[in-house]
Amino acid sequence: MAGGGLVTGPGKNYPGNLTCRVFITCIVAATGGLIFGYDLGISGGVTSMDSFLKEFFPSVYQKESSVKPSDDQYCKFNSQILTLFTSSLYLAALVSSMVASTVTRSFGRRFTMLSGGILFCVGAIVNGFAKYVWMLIVGRLLLGFGIGCANQSVPIYVSETAPYKYRGALNMTFQLAITIGILIANLLNYMFAKIEGGWGWRLSLGGAVVPALIIILGSFFLPETPNSLIERGKFDEARAQLVRIRGIKNVDEEFDDLVAASERSKQVKHPWANLLKRKYRPQLTMAICIPFFQQLTGMNVFMFYAPVLFKTIGFGSTAALMSALITGGVNAAATFVSIFAVDKFGRRFFFFEGGLQMLICQAVITVAIAFKFGTTGNPGTLSHSYALTVVVAICVYVAGFAWSWGPLGWLIPSEIFPLEVRSAAQSINVSVNMIFTFFIAQIFTLMLCRLKFGLFIFFAFWVVIMSIFIYKFLPETKGIPIEEMHRVWEKHPYWSKFVKGYGDDNGNGGGTGNVIGDSGGNGDKPPSEE
Repeated sequence: MAGGGLVTGPGKNYPGNLTCRVFITCIVAATGGLIFGYDLGISGGVTSMDSFLKEFFPSVYQKESSVKPSDDQYCKFNSQILTLFTSSLYLAALVSSMVASTVTRSFGRRFTMLSGGILFCVGAIVNGFAKYVWMLIVGRLLLGFGIGCANQSVPIYVSETAPYKYRGALNMTFQLAITIGILIANLLNYMFAKIEGGWGWRLSLGGAVVPALIIILGSFFLPETPNSLIERGKFDEARAQLVRIRGIKNVDEEFDDLVAASERSKQVKHPWANLLKRKYRPQLTMAICIPFFQQLTGMNVFMFYAPVLFKTIGFGSTAALMSALITGGVNAAATFVSIFAVDKFGRRFFFFEGGLQMLICQAVITVAIAFKFGTTGNPGTLSHSYALTVVVAICVYVAGFAWSWGPLGWLIPSEIFPLEVRSAAQSINVSVNMIFTFFIAQIFTLMLCRLKFGLFIFFAFWVVIMSIFIYKFLPETKGIPIEEMHRVWEKHPYWSKFVKGYGDDNGNGGGTGNVIGDSGGNGDKPPSEE
C-alpha cells in the first residue's frame, strides 16, 4: 500500500457523550477564529477603497485611477508598500505564536486566548484611529500578535475538549468561525464603502474590536481543558472537569491515559529540541508541510485580495466588493459540509475531493483570464457572461477549499501531536502558516504582474503536489482518541520505521509510550493517588 489509509485494529473506546456543555464550550472557544477571518476579509476590501488609498497610498491610487482599459490591468495594484500593510500582520503572528507555546503550556490554553483577544482589540483601535502609515503598520502588528496567540491555542483547546468521535466536526467550528469572520468583513466593506465622506474604511478597520471582545469575554467563562490542568498538576480539578464535559461518572480510563501522557511530557525538558527526535518525525513533517501546502492552494490570495483581484479583471469598485461578498458566503456555507461529514467520510476523502475540485477550477480560471487578458493585460470590454463564468469558477474553487484544506489544515495538526510536544508543535504549525501567508501576501501583486494568468497555473501545480503528499504520507485519523494517535503512525507503511516503540528516543522499541496502548488504563497515577 503506497498511501496511508484508515488504521484498523484494537484501540481505546472511551465512554462519554457529546454534552451540551462540551458543544457550547467548543463553539465559544472556536470564536477565536473570528479575529483571523475578520482580518482576512477586511484588509483586502479596505485596500480596494479609493478613499483609503488616497489618504495612505496616494501613489497607488494615482496609478490605479490613471490606468485606461487598454493598459496592462495585471500590474495596476503592484505596490510593495501596500502589500506590506496587509502582510506585516503575519510576521507579528509568527513571532507571537512561538511565544504562545510557552504561555500555553505554563498558564493554560484559556489564558493564551484571552491574551490574543486583548492584543487584537488594541490593534483594532489603533487602526481605526490611524492618521499615518506607521500607525497602520503598528496596528497591524498588534493584530498579528493577537492572531498568533489565538491560532496557537484555540485548535488545541477544542481538540482536547471534544470527545474523540466528534473531534473533527467540533474542531472545524474554528474554520467555520474564520469563514464567518471573512463573510462579515466582506459585508461590512460593501456597506461602509458607500458612506459619503470616504471614512467608511475606519469603521471597517475599527470594527475588529467586536470579534476581539467576543473572544475576550468568552475566555473568562471557558473552563480549562483537563489536559492543561493535569499538565500543571491540578489532578482533582482535571478529573472533575473531565466528568463534566463527558457527562458520565466513569472517566477513569481516559483520565489515566491523560495522566500517563502528562507524566511522559514532564520528562521532556526541551520540547522544541525533542521535536527533532526520530520518533516525532511524522508529526514534525505534518506540522510543516500541511500549513505550507494550505497557503499554496492560493486560497488566501482570493480571500484578502478578492476585491483587488475582481477589480483587476474588470469589475468596478462596488461590484468587486459584492463579488468578494458572494465568495465569502460560499466559503462559510461550504464549511458546513465538512463539519457534518468529516467524521463520517474521513480526512483523506476531503483532501482528495477538494484538491481535484480546486485543480479543475484553477484550470477554468486560467483559460478564462488567458483568453480575455492574454499577456498584454488588455481585456477590452468584459461581457456579463464572462464575468459570471469567472465568479462561478472562483466560487466552486472556494467551496472545494472550504471543505478540505481550509478546515483540515487546522484540524490535522491539532489532533496528531503528543502532549509532551503539543504546544511547541502547534506553534510550528502556526508559524509556518504565517510565514507563507506573509510570503504570498507580500508578493501576490508582483506575481500577478509578472506571471499574469500563469499565477493560477502556479497554484494548480502545487495542488497536484499536495494531493500526492496526502496520498503517500497522511494516514486516516478519524475516530482515533487524541492520546492514542501514535497508533496511526506505528501502522503506517512509511512512518512505522520512525516510530516503532513510541516511548524510545531511538525508535527501537519499548518505552513509556506503551502505557497508553494498554487496555486496562493502568497508567501512572497522579501523586495524590499513589
